Amino acid sequence: MSSESPKVRLYGGWRKSRGIGLGNLTPTQTVIVLIAVVGVITAAAISVHLVLFFAGPAAAVVIAVTMARWNGIPLVDAVVHSSRWRAGRRAGQTEYTSGVMTLHKTDNDLPGVLAPIVPISAEDGEGGHYGMAWHRRSGHLTATIQVAPTSTALANRENVDVWVSQWGAWLARLGHTPVVAHVAVTVDTAPDPGSTLEDYVSRRIDPHAPAPARELMADLVQISPAASAAVDTRVSITFDPAKAPQQPETFADAVAECGRILRGLQASLGSCGVSVLGRASAAQLAGIVRTAFDPAARGEVARILANNPAALLEPGAMPPIDAREHFDRYEHDSGTSISWIWANPPRQFVTSDVLAPLLGPGRHPKRVTLFYEPFPAEAAADKLEDEVNAAAYRAAVRARTNRSETAQDAADRERAMQAAREEAMGAGLGLSSLVVTTTVTNAKDLDRAISDIEQRAGSSKIKLRRAVRSQSAAFAATLPLGIYLPDIARRRTR
Repeated sequence: MSSESPKVRLYGGWRKSRGIGLGNLTPTQTVIVLIAVVGVITAAAISVHLVLFFAGPAAAVVIAVTMARWNGIPLVDAVVHSSRWRAGRRAGQTEYTSGVMTLHKTDNDLPGVLAPIVPISAEDGEGGHYGMAWHRRSGHLTATIQVAPTSTALANRENVDVWVSQWGAWLARLGHTPVVAHVAVTVDTAPDPGSTLEDYVSRRIDPHAPAPARELMADLVQISPAASAAVDTRVSITFDPAKAPQQPETFADAVAECGRILRGLQASLGSCGVSVLGRASAAQLAGIVRTAFDPAARGEVARILANNPAALLEPGAMPPIDAREHFDRYEHDSGTSISWIWANPPRQFVTSDVLAPLLGPGRHPKRVTLFYEPFPAEAAADKLEDEVNAAAYRAAVRARTNRSETAQDAADRERAMQAAREEAMGAGLGLSSLVVTTTVTNAKDLDRAISDIEQRAGSSKIKLRRAVRSQSAAFAATLPLGIYLPDIARRRTR
């Protein structure tokens, strides 16, 4: 009998995109530094005094500011971000209060980057309805599919390989679907409020049963929430109707076109190791948002969804009553939230359950959202070719300057070449990012919740960075409403 243990299956993981730049500089930063150096050389050809008193100090300041970093972020970006946040705070844009009385009819007005979003209901073509989040500025439509993942703990390794392969094929398919702007997979965990079990048991207890039996069931219902957790997994797909091959003439046509594409994507999700539970309704989307802002109402929202879902779509039912953004946290209704963004992915090959420690339920509500923005299939090969050429350029610069290649640079170059080979064999290419939000109902538990998230991230071999001065935006990104932080940044710079 062989005593060899089965080999652990590893997967390629993620790689940071790197352009042609000097060291860790971006291409834009490299151009700025080179312009400053050329300016000094040109000034030296004219006058030495010009270099010493004018061009030299100015170039030194430009180069220092361009190359300086703060917590891994270019100093210029950090200063601009801080200035914008302070200006918004002085203008009162970091606070939101829903008055107890208004003279106009309130709608589902949400704070911050969620303000342009409203839920709508669309027909699914089978006699039912599902919800979509409509971004009134960008025109994006986001539909959410509720799924139940299959546990890999007791699954065969062959089955896990198939699931991972099918998930990769599902993502690659997005590159051939130009209407899909990005996809977000969210794992929402929280301690079970007990209302679901309580309602279920109370409806089934025989009032004529012996008193000791009824008391025992009541005790079990009261104890069980402490040992259980509510786990919801969602796949939110954001569509951009403006990128459709045939432009829809009306808004209804755009919704119908997105629904047709959604049907195919939903059907193919079943082979990715999840059970498809169906599309979330507009009321369910509103319930998710309401629960995120008011975690103490989780049990109440569950009861409303079971008995009168339409109540969550009434004016003022979904948005928070009060929300206030601080430098490092976000206060809202009955909770205080802290959000992180993905700073560095795992550098090595990873297993299929590398994110399991981060996704697992804890003592506090938590949402982990993994984003994927697909590259168009026709542009993926050119993008990867640029990445390979950039790695070769950096190797050539090191050879010219007699500097040996570091282990990190060698691994990065090999990953770039591997990604190019995989794309040539049919794999997709996309940008991945991750946002984590944890919420506490008691501010005294905040430090414990922060420590728990950071410890889980370390176990998952990833590095998180606190979303300072962007807590409300990061909080919104974990909701199934189509908020994508890179897209917000691109629109801000236009």
